[in-house]
Amino acid sequence: MLPREELLKGVENRDCAARVIDLAEQAIKTWEIVFSDFLSPPELAEVQRMFGKLTEVHLLAWGGYPQAERQRLAIARSELPLDISQVEIAALEIAGNFLFDPATHRDFLGAMLGCGINREKTGDLIVLGERGAQAIVVPEMVEYLETHLEQVRSVPVRTQRIEISELKIKEPKKKELTTVEASLRLDAIASAGFGMSRSKMVDLIDGGDVRVNWKEITQASHQLKSGDLVAIRGKGRLEVGEIAVTKKDRYRVQMTRYM
Repeated sequence: MLPREELLKGVENRDCAARVIDLAEQAIKTWEIVFSDFLSPPELAEVQRMFGKLTEVHLLAWGGYPQAERQRLAIARSELPLDISQVEIAALEIAGNFLFDPATHRDFLGAMLGCGINREKTGDLIVLGERGAQAIVVPEMVEYLETHLEQVRSVPVRTQRIEISELKIKEPKKKELTTVEASLRLDAIASAGFGMSRSKMVDLIDGGDVRVNWKEITQASHQLKSGDLVAIRGKGRLEVGEIAVTKKDRYRVQMTRYM
């Protein structure tokens, strides 16, 4: 059995992590590949960090496309190979005429959950404007949603399965930036990357709105390093790229902001 209490020590999303440990123990016992429900980015990052300490099992995350936020995990003994084609996911088209009653991500998700399914059974939702949306779900929910999801807001919809290859994925907008700072403090780098005052950034950090590698950070003095991902609720993400020290012993930091 896996060292459960040691793995769960300091874990934020404890219930989710415990469920994944159960699945991992099942995978060890049965020599089969097992699958989690969809995990949010913070849950996924925490589970991956937690399982990085183990040699008995390995994980593979996939949500239908490379930039997917919500992803399922395939879990297997280390001896068994894993490939994204093994991760069981399905795609749905939710088609309707939303020209006169536009629907948001929240509207589509609310309509799906209103049918009685759990959030964990749904992956990303791609809103297509006046034409409706596409949703990624666990395969066992397809037939149920085809039958029960008939309306979003005031608009009648037709819900049907499509191929994953039919997903209309937009490449995220991004902007390359460079800043020179006296330190690698979170408040200094993030304020430059997101184009806001340092005091405003400190307020966001203090308020619990800032995550580094999907972990909530409330210390403005937290030191960033190359490869770190900074996310601010409602404002996008910032990836820290190459860091170089200048002749004046300051830090030149390359960043990519995803909007």
